[in-house]
Amino acid sequence: MGLFERYLSVWVGLAIVVGLITGNLFPDVFKAVAALEFAHVNLVIAVLIWLMIYPMMVQVDFSSIKDVGKKPKGLVLTLVINWLLKPFSMAFLGWLFFKGIFADWVDPQTASEYIAGMILLGVAPCTAMVFVWSQLTKGDANYTLVQVSINDIIMIFAFAPLAALLLGVTDITVPWDTLLLSVVLYVVIPLVAGAFTRSKLDKADDHSRLNQFLARMKPWSVVGLLATVTLLFGFQSQTIIDDPQAIVLIAIPLLIQTYGIFFLAYWIAKKMRLKHNVAAPACMIGTSNFFELAVAVAISLFGLHSGAALATVVGVLVEVPVMLSLVWFANRTRHWFN
Repeated sequence: MGLFERYLSVWVGLAIVVGLITGNLFPDVFKAVAALEFAHVNLVIAVLIWLMIYPMMVQVDFSSIKDVGKKPKGLVLTLVINWLLKPFSMAFLGWLFFKGIFADWVDPQTASEYIAGMILLGVAPCTAMVFVWSQLTKGDANYTLVQVSINDIIMIFAFAPLAALLLGVTDITVPWDTLLLSVVLYVVIPLVAGAFTRSKLDKADDHSRLNQFLARMKPWSVVGLLATVTLLFGFQSQTIIDDPQAIVLIAIPLLIQTYGIFFLAYWIAKKMRLKHNVAAPACMIGTSNFFELAVAVAISLFGLHSGAALATVVGVLVEVPVMLSLVWFANRTRHWFN
């Protein structure tokens, strides 16, 4: 692992602090950036998220899908967790906490937006960081590619309808045009561009040119991630400083969801007698979120300063340390799968 991946929590933490400070010192600058939007999609955030997503999409090898039939159990586990359990459990926990347990502490409109942000996290399975989690748990790299590839294909068709269904269930009006535009911008186009780039660079199938390209792109991906986090927390700086308890309230159901989904998936994987190098990445994919997409759609649908955007930003804050703790647990329990 490089310096960035090894200390990812530190860099994200610093970006958060910088965002909070600069957002309060230079509010007019952030307002100007927030005004740069088209069809409710912020152009600056869109460029930065593209910087993050595109290199990850280049790494996805869709030719590996042909091998999926050799070991289908791990893929079945991932798909069931990602598309049949996780979105609905996230929606339920959001409703339980913000319409029930925390109802006296949050006004109804803000509560609905928090739930919406959680739902958007729940319907976006991880695409990028899962490669890091898989590597840390000594997962089967090729099988992880298959899992990510299948999820990306499903996400193209299922993200918008599933998000709309769950957002509708929670009585939030969904502008379909904005949601579909976000899926095209942050999933379809990067996916097509990544596949095209990979086909051009890896004609010899020796990965040499591909790896060189990814090495050159890596710093830009880092810049995209840290700049996005800085901007998001800058946009939300006044809300966070005025109401820090909101961060705690949002983090509680997100933590319950993350740990709960992982341990459920891990238990199922053990019962299915999966190999650890397939089980661990499968559970990581089902647990982590494609927060870049969730953040982008939340901003597009509800605005930069909305509770939904804040909830997805808290998802970024929570995910990295939580996933590292789950990596540690998975490595410590490797012998369970022998």
